[in-house]
Amino acid sequence: MIQLKQDNEGFVRMSRQFPAKTVIAITFNDGSVGEYTGKRMNEIYDRALAAFRLGNNLDAKGFDRNHKKIHRRNAVEVVPVTAGMAP
Repeated sequence: MIQLKQDNEGFVRMSRQFPAKTVIAITFNDGSVGEYTGKRMNEIYDRALAAFRLGNNLDAKGFDRNHKKIHRRNAVEVVPVTAGMAP
């Protein structure tokens, strides 16, 4: 089991995807604890990554096709979570 804690801004640190069947426990700011599968957290991570790329005008693979110098490190470090989200 992996344990994560929500920060004051509503995010958990997640710089990579987790194995799909891993159980992840998140302690939220309000004191509640939710358990989620790695698959569910990976879906949240993928949405956060897509939003990051869209907000920075990157394509689906994370490249800026208009820029001559491609920055390969285009990942998110934190993902938004809320207490009571669907498991």
